[in-house]
Amino acid sequence: MEARPRRRDRHGRGMRGPVAPPQVPLSASRADSFRDLVLDSVERLERRWPQLAEVEFMVLDVPPAVTGEAVPLGGSVPAEKSGPARVVVYRRPVEIRSKNRDERALLVHEVVVEQVAELLGLSPETVDPRYGQD
Repeated sequence: MEARPRRRDRHGRGMRGPVAPPQVPLSASRADSFRDLVLDSVERLERRWPQLAEVEFMVLDVPPAVTGEAVPLGGSVPAEKSGPARVVVYRRPVEIRSKNRDERALLVHEVVVEQVAELLGLSPETVDPRYGQD
């Protein structure tokens, strides 16, 4: 006897529908969402500063062992022979200091602007004229 395709589960309730609407990502973790905020910020800055295309932007969960009392939100490393310049944003300290997604997006952008400014030897206001106004 040939098996028929199942149209309903064994309790007669039917097949389950999608868990979420198609426009909503099912597996967007907090880390993925945070990475997207950093990428959005970098894209905004790259329009004004094309040389940032050569800079490597990274997201790490936490900074390496902290020696002082203040926990850094980000860091930058100038270009060396062994690799390109790097800007790092630390996810957990930024998340702890922000209450919601909008506040987190603003803080991420400020951290990226500050680190890019340090890398380029400019003031944050020069890198992004809207810095500190929001």
